[in-house]
Amino acid sequence: MPAEITLVARLATSAVDSRRGVVRLHPEVLDALDLRPWHAVTLTGSRVTTALAAAADPAGPHGQVTVDDVTLSNCGLTDGASVVVAPAVATAARRVVLGGSQLARTATPETIRLALLGKVLVRGDAVSLLPQDLAPPPGSDVPAARRSLANTVGGGWTSELLVVAETEPAGVVAVQPSTVVGWLDGPATGAPSAPAAPALRTAGAPAATGVIVPPPPPSAEPTPGIDELVGNADRARRLVEWLELTFRRPELLARLGGAAHLGVLVVGPEGVGKATLARSAAAAVEAGCVELDAPSAAALEPGAASQRVHDAVESAVGAARAGRPTILLVTDVHALLPAADPPPLATLVLDVLRNALATPGVALVATTSAPEAVDPRLRGPDLVDRELSLALPDARTRTDLLRRLLASVPLADGVDLAAVAERAPGFVVADLLAVRREAAIRSALRTTTHDDNPQEPRIQQEDLVDAVSSVRPVSMSSSETLQTGGIGLDDVGDMTEVKQALTEAVLWPLQYPDSFARLGVAAPRGVLLYGPPGCGKTFLLRALAGTGRLNVLSVKGAELLDKYVGESERAVRELFRKASDAAPALIFLDEVDALAPRRGGSTDSGVADRVVAALLTELDGAQPLREVIVVGATNRPELIDPALLRPGRLERLVYVPPPDAAARAEILRAAGKNTPLAPDVDLDELGAELEGYSAADCTAVLREAALTAMRESLEATQVTAAHIEAARKAVPASLDPVQLAALEAYASRRA
Repeated sequence: MPAEITLVARLATSAVDSRRGVVRLHPEVLDALDLRPWHAVTLTGSRVTTALAAAADPAGPHGQVTVDDVTLSNCGLTDGASVVVAPAVATAARRVVLGGSQLARTATPETIRLALLGKVLVRGDAVSLLPQDLAPPPGSDVPAARRSLANTVGGGWTSELLVVAETEPAGVVAVQPSTVVGWLDGPATGAPSAPAAPALRTAGAPAATGVIVPPPPPSAEPTPGIDELVGNADRARRLVEWLELTFRRPELLARLGGAAHLGVLVVGPEGVGKATLARSAAAAVEAGCVELDAPSAAALEPGAASQRVHDAVESAVGAARAGRPTILLVTDVHALLPAADPPPLATLVLDVLRNALATPGVALVATTSAPEAVDPRLRGPDLVDRELSLALPDARTRTDLLRRLLASVPLADGVDLAAVAERAPGFVVADLLAVRREAAIRSALRTTTHDDNPQEPRIQQEDLVDAVSSVRPVSMSSSETLQTGGIGLDDVGDMTEVKQALTEAVLWPLQYPDSFARLGVAAPRGVLLYGPPGCGKTFLLRALAGTGRLNVLSVKGAELLDKYVGESERAVRELFRKASDAAPALIFLDEVDALAPRRGGSTDSGVADRVVAALLTELDGAQPLREVIVVGATNRPELIDPALLRPGRLERLVYVPPPDAAARAEILRAAGKNTPLAPDVDLDELGAELEGYSAADCTAVLREAALTAMRESLEATQVTAAHIEAARKAVPASLDPVQLAALEAYASRRA
């Protein structure tokens, strides 16, 4: 039996395996490695991590392993990279020491241990709080862990990540009911019979083992001053002015006919610093700040939720009556006061907030990243009558933020923070904090690898660049993001005219806006890519996003359609809102003919017509798009509603032709760069013979040839011409001559 096997890592799309430390292997690969389901395996990329192996769909490909995003990041790889999979022996963990955010630390070690039961870990791994409940250990109470986490950490517990700082014994360990779990800055606690662990160093100083502890999260740091709020100082000063008038000069407001109460809604993308702005403003006016986390309250039973709201309000009112002005800060208010189907509790919450604002010395500040999802009653004149909007930081602001966040961190010579900021479009403060943490972990792992040559640990440029690549922006945290895989337009062979057209229509408006303004022309809003299926339209988009360092939101045509009235239009609005939050961004509408067919011909109760109208409004409506480009792809352009193709919408039409012989040879070389080919394989000759084959067909031929070699022997070391000939018979050409002729005729008419 082979000791290890090299496979292609593919990102898991199933919610069942999401962030649970489970990888899926083809049953034949499991047998080849002498593994049984739920055995431990190691995965080796740029670093070694571990996971539990489970069986994949037998009908799926043999040569790939399905990996969740956390495990993929632990390997230091991207989607589509090669990874070495080998069996591992997991030892029962006696002790596990973790690092995590202040939010996660509110959970008890017993609760954390329940969430980690059955998972396999190695030092340096990131691990989520999602319980491994696919095959939980006997006797474990996974539902209890979920309830405890939801009640303690709140609605965000599923997205929390912890870092494994130390394990005992070293190596691959499995968390058991008797495992002692503790936090990095204090003694470990857990099973009563377990020995206590020694106290570890706190953040900021390297531990004796050489691990660089990441800096604490922002909630653990002192509240920054107004001038320290990079990018948001002006808005913070405006909030301070309002607070000064409300708290210090109420008689002036009354004399001028104004109300002496203040309710402010702070709007902005997740992680941009809304709550920090409110805390800084409170400190600037020497006011108290009572915080109510709306998602945590909304996750409780109605009675407990009502009690938590009352407790927060009574604290604020009591402090104000005692003579200290106080801000009641309600974070993520849309979770407690949703616009859609507001619960009966919402009316009670609004009444309580209204009564609190009637108390002199109390101001209300609510934050949200989804203003359209907030109950409109909150915006009444007696509640929240003012709004502050925080925008995403631009490249210069991101550079200043990185400079401030890394001020106390040892950096190597030659670190260019401006270059790092350029690679991080759409990143907010929370994302840059994650970059700092990830860079610290990468530097620590490199330092511990060279313990025989001790030196002062420093974060280098590649640590920051790799960290940016592995951190997904908060604004792009949904499943619809498109992974670029690190490719650029230079990796696309041939297609010179197509690449030039896409560069002009997509990259120039985002990279050279001054040139468009100087010439007095508006940049194109969108592009339509059309051509035969399998000819590289999606690959071109990935390369384009990699070259322009854009955030890409990818949506297949039918994904936005919903049978409930209004839901499809809401999904379109939400898609464009996310793109605006993550700007510069690119919206990729795959199979756009299913999303925007010609109006009047559908039999779906008008859903498609309403979606087309919503798309037209978002593309060319009263609310202009800024730094957002829309690209559609289809192989049936004649089915798209003509209004979508007029100037101001998807105005540039780019035809992606099928590859010719030279392009097919380039595609084969690119697809086979990691495949050991025998000397008798001539890719130029093969490309000339594959007439009628698309780019996807050419890639499929090489993949099938490799599987043919594996069927002959799992010890095979190369792919021969005989294997390729057998693969050609198994993989027919997919290009339809009739459809191809129709597309070429359409392209000639548009030209």
